[in-house]
Amino acid sequence: MPDPTRPEGPKIITVANQKGGVGKTTTTINLGAALAETGARVLIVDLDPQGNASTGLGIEAEARTFTAYDLLLDEISLDDVIQPTGVDHLSIIPATVDLSSADIELISNEKRSFLLHDALRQPAMDAYEFEYILIDCPPSLNLLTINAMVAAHSILVPLQSEFFALEGLSQLMLTIREIRQTANPALRIEGVVLTMFDARNNLSTQVEQDARDNLGDLVFKTRIPRNVRVSEAPSYAMSVLSYDPLSKGAQAYRDLAQELMQNSARIAA
Repeated sequence: MPDPTRPEGPKIITVANQKGGVGKTTTTINLGAALAETGARVLIVDLDPQGNASTGLGIEAEARTFTAYDLLLDEISLDDVIQPTGVDHLSIIPATVDLSSADIELISNEKRSFLLHDALRQPAMDAYEFEYILIDCPPSLNLLTINAMVAAHSILVPLQSEFFALEGLSQLMLTIREIRQTANPALRIEGVVLTMFDARNNLSTQVEQDARDNLGDLVFKTRIPRNVRVSEAPSYAMSVLSYDPLSKGAQAYRDLAQELMQNSARIAA
């Protein structure tokens, strides 16, 4: 039974797409930074063994003593695993390559699909007063991604503006449907965000038209442009909002954060 005396928890959003190179980690980092810029307390959970979200927010490899692996598979305190970043109000649970073996180790666990769900809802989480938790998934539909979907209230799907982009969505949508039927009936699609968008390119415009024709209001109005500042920022271990606050990429992620918050307020009402 839920405890009615506990405060309402954070909104948990999983950022997922089984295709690599679509801007998934970039979106997680920069959307997290944009939400934090509004004053919201945000936690990023790096669930990708590549650990790119951790690196992109300046968490050095030697500083990742405890990681998402420990959160899932060991009884580790949140104080040990949650780290601050260089961005005010933005924290992270980092990842290392250790996560790559988690799939095998989770198989024998009866609660294998619910481990992240339970970890993010433990009473000790209340003290942090997070308003948003963003989960960066690996580019595959494995047990880590299943954990992220079971834990989440909604899924945000980055969609690269390229040929065959929509075809890759079908398997993801089937997986979301299965999760709804078996483990998380309330799971919904937060939205699809077009990434690496180039308005000068006919293909980008065609992909956008196809996406809106097929998915309607699920596609965010905000488009993330192909922007050199967005590409450069991770090499400086910064979000684009810190690296170049006035760039088109930084403004696009601010717009996406505002649109997401407005959608959340509308659904809550």
